[in-house]
Amino acid sequence: MKKNSQTPENTPDQSESQLLKNRRQKIKDLQEQQVELFSNSFRKDTDISRILQEAGSLDAAELEADTRCYRVAGRIMALRSFGKVIFAHILDHSDRIQIFVQRDMLGENEFKVFKKLDVGDIIGVHGALFRTRTGELTIKAEEIQLLTKAVRPLPEKYHGLKDVETRYRQRYVDLIVNPSSKQIFLARNRIIRYIRDFLDARDFIEVETPMMQAIPGGATARPFNTHHNALDMKLYLRVAPELYLKRLLVGGFEKVYEINRNFRNEGISTQHNPEFTMLEFYRAYVDYWDLMDFTEEMISGLCRHMTGGTQITYQGNTIDFTPPWTRIPFFKSLEEIGGLAPEDYQDPEKAKALVKRLGENVVPGEKQAKVQAKLFDLLVEPRLQQPHFIYHYPTEISPLSRRNDKDPAITDRFELFIAGREIANAFSELNDPQDQKGRFQEQVQDKEAGDVEAHYMDEDYIRALEYGMPPAGGEGIGIDRLVMLFTNSASIREVILFPLLRPEAGTS
Repeated sequence: MKKNSQTPENTPDQSESQLLKNRRQKIKDLQEQQVELFSNSFRKDTDISRILQEAGSLDAAELEADTRCYRVAGRIMALRSFGKVIFAHILDHSDRIQIFVQRDMLGENEFKVFKKLDVGDIIGVHGALFRTRTGELTIKAEEIQLLTKAVRPLPEKYHGLKDVETRYRQRYVDLIVNPSSKQIFLARNRIIRYIRDFLDARDFIEVETPMMQAIPGGATARPFNTHHNALDMKLYLRVAPELYLKRLLVGGFEKVYEINRNFRNEGISTQHNPEFTMLEFYRAYVDYWDLMDFTEEMISGLCRHMTGGTQITYQGNTIDFTPPWTRIPFFKSLEEIGGLAPEDYQDPEKAKALVKRLGENVVPGEKQAKVQAKLFDLLVEPRLQQPHFIYHYPTEISPLSRRNDKDPAITDRFELFIAGREIANAFSELNDPQDQKGRFQEQVQDKEAGDVEAHYMDEDYIRALEYGMPPAGGEGIGIDRLVMLFTNSASIREVILFPLLRPEAGTS
């Protein structure tokens, strides 16, 4: 008998509207047969992956002697009909397996119901295992129950869901039909779990700080704002948890961390999403140099945890996480990596002219340190493929960092760069309340002059410092960018389940 194959493909001569029409007709037919379309009475007793682990090595004779039956549930991913028998593949959260449906075993009525099911429907299956003539491990269905009837068809089998915006917008479909997408988010879970375990094992305390703040602080960034009706006050979504975490150092905690969501009202790119995840941790009685060692230990250990070694391949480049990593001062990097002479970045007019020639804007009245930072972004950062600690950033662009004892024009701050992008920002914390207040006042002046990213004045934070904060080091690490590295993802949208997108022009 001729095989009738049904897979997640839309035949070229059928429009989506026709497919939806066909699906709705099947739903009507099932309802007329009094079939429950959204049942919740079936209980699974195992995952498909467990079946594959336990029975995957058994041959046909061993399976025939095995009397165990399994109850599994999953989504139909393929259907192949041969008249009185049907083969299907179902997928659960762990893996997929073939099922064998036979009219004589299932019964006439139940078999007719099953023939009206489609790829995408979710079913429960009860049965024993056997091997087909081709050797494939298969469940011989003794019972099948429809659990969820899918109205919409899955994307076409051989082309799948390829359009990236559709994939991000309809992540629920992307996760069904693109196994690689699911693996990215399983890897993300492993990365975050490793970081938590790493910090917990070193006596750090995980805490939670406000996501709505009266004064946005902890980073120079443009915030989102909202309004609290009951209190009639303006609030901001946090740009960073830093100032609250350091308040906890004042309160007596010596090691704290938060894996947090931050919100910055800035541009969107392959490396930037307005809503993103950061790890921030603070430790008393250490400095920025100690944090370099700590960061090497954490991330090289993460690499071993994820890969079994200390190297990864990212976008065609091999990155080696074996410590120690290169450490170079900010201004020295402009010369040795960026190829500049000292006068190129020290002379304000030359520096501004160079930035403009490189295609970047210079805001009137922009501070020299900001211009130098733009030169770094343009000439140095893209070349930092291997892990690099760049340290001793100018004080003008480091409003929360401790000044260097030998040169107050620079701070005891570093940024970590891997694969040509910033991964972490850290520094010895500024705990002098008078110095901090002066830095805030400079930021306020910058804001009044038009710098929308300048820091706000936070009088309560100054008051906290006046009670005394121990010397400390603090660091923020971009979780999304770490996940990009360890999943070889070129865009940050690949590693965020639901990235921000423009509204759809229309819906079907």
